[in-house]
Amino acid sequence: MTSVQYLIETLDLTPHPEGGFFKRVYQSEQTASIGPSNSTRHLLTCIYYLLTDESSIGHLHVNRSDIIHFYHGGAPIIYTLVSPTGELRQETLGANLNEGQLLQLLVPGGWWKASQLNSGEYGLVSEAVSPGFDPEDMRFINCSKIQSQFPKLSVPLSGLCRA
Repeated sequence: MTSVQYLIETLDLTPHPEGGFFKRVYQSEQTASIGPSNSTRHLLTCIYYLLTDESSIGHLHVNRSDIIHFYHGGAPIIYTLVSPTGELRQETLGANLNEGQLLQLLVPGGWWKASQLNSGEYGLVSEAVSPGFDPEDMRFINCSKIQSQFPKLSVPLSGLCRA
């Protein structure tokens, strides 16, 4: 059994809509009414998230909530972030702190993000989301919308969006 198969089976991961594999491992019992529609959300949720050489991109999307990513192991993962005003930033989660890699990364709610396995068989992180994740809070962007919404970023983002 490969390392990837072992992780998927042991952690009970399933395919994630953005790419890679995941499993929700925690959601707080406490909830709150949040946002303009007063939607009820868990105060915190947490998942494992795995990118593999066969599913190496977490496609560009935006979440409503803040997300903290925690690096666990495997190859480094490059995060491409776009602020609501169109500022482009890249950060790498990984264990090599001497090369500027980070062990944890905050992606504020409202920022577009994509993740990409740098190289290697897999990269494993956890994500803590507060207020807790709800699927209706996540939106994807396709390449044509990138061209209209972020025209200056369409080239660097083109490989990270859905067709």
